Amino acid sequence: MELHVTRWKRYGHDRLYANLPDGAAVGWADVTTGGITVLRVECRDDVIAVLTQHLQNLQRVPPDRAPGVQARPMLPPLTPADDLAINLPGNSIRDLLDESGPGLMERVVSRLLRRPSEWDSWRAGLAGERRVGAELNRLRRYGWRVLHSVPLADKVDIDHLLIGPGGVFSINTKHHHKRAVWVGDDSVKVDHGKPAPYARKSRAEAKRVARVLERYCDFPVPVEPVLVFVGVTELKVVATQLDVRVYQERQVSALGPLSGVLTADQVERVYGVARHRQAWSQA
Repeated sequence: MELHVTRWKRYGHDRLYANLPDGAAVGWADVTTGGITVLRVECRDDVIAVLTQHLQNLQRVPPDRAPGVQARPMLPPLTPADDLAINLPGNSIRDLLDESGPGLMERVVSRLLRRPSEWDSWRAGLAGERRVGAELNRLRRYGWRVLHSVPLADKVDIDHLLIGPGGVFSINTKHHHKRAVWVGDDSVKVDHGKPAPYARKSRAEAKRVARVLERYCDFPVPVEPVLVFVGVTELKVVATQLDVRVYQERQVSALGPLSGVLTADQVERVYGVARHRQAWSQA
């Protein structure tokens, strides 16, 4: 099938359109993120082939720019192997347990003897991420995009990313079953124990996310840190200047009505970058 490719730049978009000889568009690619959208299923293979080739050619040709101005980097075309949209909540923990966790016999013995295992906290974390992930997935009906277990370069991950009209939220899940949690301006205590640096780490994570997204987007991308506590008997927030949102898992629905930060097109642009594994490879 003969397809003609044209480049289109307007309203902050940079796209390549694949058109039939009569000018009808059958697909397009986002030059920044590498994401390809097929408009006609019967043309799928030809659209992907021609747009992938043109995206690769663009990467080999440096764009015209003023001296001293650094070009904004481009991501390669998105492949199924690099698409983080398929990740389930707790995906990273599940992989860790599958690769290095105790075997069936060890789990049975520990359960029979009621002996705590070093992996118990990992299983609790997995359960917590699944519960929060389920709550976040409900927000998709309101125009939000959700990603889970976003891997970073240093073998850690972001539990969840929520992207929508109200901005971007980097969400950290903490599962403290039947425990009481106290949140101050810069510390968190579980059952009046030793202060934990949850808030500080959440702020650092949000800044890390913003750097990655703004590297590939040509507009500011505000990222807010969020702490979500799962299974707690009490959550007491006494902070006066806390810049981290704090919720229990059922309260994350409060993010749904937020708006006025990103347009619908910007949401898709940010999501296209965030779902690409290679965007985070050096984060």
